[in-house]
Amino acid sequence: MVSGNVVDDKTGEALGQVSVSAGRISVVTNEDGDFTLKLTEAPGKIAISHVGYKTRYLDVKLGQSENLKVRLRPATIQLREIVVMNENPRELVETAISKIPDNYSMVPEMLKGFYRETAMKRKHYIYVAEGVEDMYKTPYNRSVHRDKVAIVKGRRLLSQKSSDTLGIKVMGGPVQAVILDLVKNREFLFNKENMDEYRFTMAAPEFINDRQQFVVKMEPALNTDYALYHGKIYIDCERLAFTRIELHLDMRDKDKATRTMLVKKPFGVKFKPRELSSVVDYRYEDGVTRISYLKNTFRFNCDWKKRLFATSFTATCEMVVTDSSSSDIRPIGTRSSFDSRDSYYDKVEYFLDPDYWSSYNIIEPSESLDKAIQKLVSKYRRN
Repeated sequence: MVSGNVVDDKTGEALGQVSVSAGRISVVTNEDGDFTLKLTEAPGKIAISHVGYKTRYLDVKLGQSENLKVRLRPATIQLREIVVMNENPRELVETAISKIPDNYSMVPEMLKGFYRETAMKRKHYIYVAEGVEDMYKTPYNRSVHRDKVAIVKGRRLLSQKSSDTLGIKVMGGPVQAVILDLVKNREFLFNKENMDEYRFTMAAPEFINDRQQFVVKMEPALNTDYALYHGKIYIDCERLAFTRIELHLDMRDKDKATRTMLVKKPFGVKFKPRELSSVVDYRYEDGVTRISYLKNTFRFNCDWKKRLFATSFTATCEMVVTDSSSSDIRPIGTRSSFDSRDSYYDKVEYFLDPDYWSSYNIIEPSESLDKAIQKLVSKYRRN
């Protein structure tokens, strides 16, 4: 096992969402910068990378690799800025789309992932649900319609406070790893009709995994019947592969944003959207770029009639691909797959076992989440 904490070398601040990998096995750090990588054999080297930072490569041996202290240095951009600023951003995105067959898998693959879903009322957790999943991916020259997700192992915790009367459920939780694979699911964003709705501009370049990235900003250019997004697209300068996509739903029209975020609500409750943001990361390994991480954040307020103040809620979905295989794999059957209309919370059971995850790689809970889990467990036991 390899474990440690990752911080910014200059400020000492913890770095979340940092990729920690040994070959095809990988995890990400939590909000506190902590990670645990469970391996069956000595990895030799592990790579630690993050947007805008120089990648660290550490020699590690099993039994001598716990509680590592890792400091990442910001990467320095040199010479490339003028060339980047002269690129046509729309054409650059279209070129990256045309290069998808060269950069992404053209054979079926099975990805192993860890998924976590949390909901907070103000500053305390209402529920935590998490699990290990299999994700079957067809080649990237095919649609996402045959891509499937199945729960391997899952668990949940629910607040026992009577005041937590409003339940939050995220529809399709783990399936978002299919829907938000924007490089493959081009019906969502990267098609001509959708791209015509946006204005593209070049931003300052960045580094990911020691590789320089074009950064393209996208902003709504048209007034549509539905909410559009503000975003940043990272494209590898040499391979012209998409490596990271950040999206934030335009909140200027609250009615449009509500139609995008809300499935249904109790009678008498007024829903006020505040944020819907998504991050999708891709990682290059063995000559192939694969989806490696995604995170969705929903923030909104709810007003009840006859109440003086609104209540704030936050729901977060996070998934990291921990392993991948392209040999001897079979598609996930429809009966075993998770449906986009399902709620993950309804599909997994309550848990107490502290060794539940065993040898599975997971995203370590942050300190605040770990304390919340302990409180939820103790309340459940008392009841």
